[in-house]
Amino acid sequence: MTANIQTITLAGQRFVVLPEADYRELVGETWEPPLPEPDAKGNYPAVEAARVVLARKLIRRRRAAGLTQAELARRAGVRVETLSRLEHAKHSPNVATVDKIVRTLEQAEAARPARKSPPPAAGRKGPGRAAGK
Repeated sequence: MTANIQTITLAGQRFVVLPEADYRELVGETWEPPLPEPDAKGNYPAVEAARVVLARKLIRRRRAAGLTQAELARRAGVRVETLSRLEHAKHSPNVATVDKIVRTLEQAEAARPARKSPPPAAGRKGPGRAAGK
């Protein structure tokens, strides 16, 4: 997410301005590949389901590390097209490719500072309680 925080005041209330992609991530509207349809017995096709599970994990970890596909691919030494196909569950990777990507994600996660909760808004005492009440 963006580190530069911008605010505006409208009708006496402060609002935070952020890029739409950051907003969508906050409200959980980010795209992930869907699981394949199960068969009549409720079983998912193994290979396709495994691709989707891997894709979702890669997407979530890459986003949490604050990396774009291009940046992760460059750092891991794989092509952007390869990473894109993996994240869209269109490709079954080899172990070496997954290992490169996972090691790169681990390094990026270790280098990223831990997120801190924002301080409570001025004039508020606890959740949902206005000052002086």
